[in-house]
Amino acid sequence: MSYKSILVHVDQTAQSRERIRLAAAIAEDEQAQLIGTAMTGISHLVFEEGAFNQHDPAFDHHLKKLRTYAEQSLENFTSLVKETRVTSVETRLMDDDAVTGMTQQARYADLVVVGQFDPACGVPGVMADFPESVVMNSVRPVLIMPHTHKFIGLPKKIAVAWDASMTATRAIINALPLLKRSSRTDIVIFNPTVTPETHGEQPGADIALYLSRHGINVNVICRDTRINEGEALLSYCADENMDLIVMGGYGHTRFREMVLGGATREILLSMTIPVLMTH
Repeated sequence: MSYKSILVHVDQTAQSRERIRLAAAIAEDEQAQLIGTAMTGISHLVFEEGAFNQHDPAFDHHLKKLRTYAEQSLENFTSLVKETRVTSVETRLMDDDAVTGMTQQARYADLVVVGQFDPACGVPGVMADFPESVVMNSVRPVLIMPHTHKFIGLPKKIAVAWDASMTATRAIINALPLLKRSSRTDIVIFNPTVTPETHGEQPGADIALYLSRHGINVNVICRDTRINEGEALLSYCADENMDLIVMGGYGHTRFREMVLGGATREILLSMTIPVLMTH
């Protein structure tokens, strides 16, 4: 598996610059197409259902301002990517909210890059549940950049959260291009004795063998913890100075409500390094 098409959400925040640099580095390494996309933040339903009079001068003025913001975001993206060696670049501007725009385009990309929600920095059409909504409604792996993180290069030390589930398995498969380039991969398992029928007699042995067939050498780390597993994983990564977390995104959507697993919620709220998450 390789990433041949990488989709990144862009805006005018400082965080956007860092996630563009990360997405561009992966695109350069994978010789992939890099697509920068910006949304105006106005749902397409407004245009389809006639919720607003599009000929109203006030609406037209507001829409023009949002489109100008998006266009400037894409100009910043283009300027930044010109500093790299990415050879295939595309920009897209959509009249839509961020979640709908990203999840629709994600169907035709191998990797999606977004930012963690930053409550101190508002962006048109980006709600607090933006990252998890993209994860839960996308069939693609989503790489989430923390709003406090500075890009320093491709991840070399990767922690994989493993619970032997289908979701965790999909996350590992989707992360193979990055895992193959890592210098250290830790399979981290918490409380394996709680579900021995899932992990088997030697927790982590089967997935370690699978990854070894892809040329990836791994360390299997088994830990017992009484705290939230998301918190325990973040603590482990901080202690070991890891560069990336690979994990399944657990949860489901209800009408106007996103219900997440405890570990997923904790990671999305408190991440300090990038997280590659797959639902």
